[in-house]
Amino acid sequence: MRNKRGHLQKLAGLLDIPQDIVMDLPRITMLGNKQLLVENHRGIIQYTPSLVRIKLNQGELVVTGADMVLGNLQVEQILLEGIVEVIRYDT
Repeated sequence: MRNKRGHLQKLAGLLDIPQDIVMDLPRITMLGNKQLLVENHRGIIQYTPSLVRIKLNQGELVVTGADMVLGNLQVEQILLEGIVEVIRYDT
């Protein structure tokens, strides 16, 4: 599996294609500690105002904070708004 990933990374570099597209990786963008945008997710596992667990293709993203709300939920992206304190990527 690692060899396949290595080949995909090289191919993405040669063709100048973003690795997140070729390797089905999530794209995670933060605006300070107030907003977190997660693209290429597989759904929400758990949601509370202080804990959000998001399913990814390989593992899950665990976000802890305060007063977090789902600002935008779409098939391809999730926007969390509130105070983001900790982000952990579990594989």
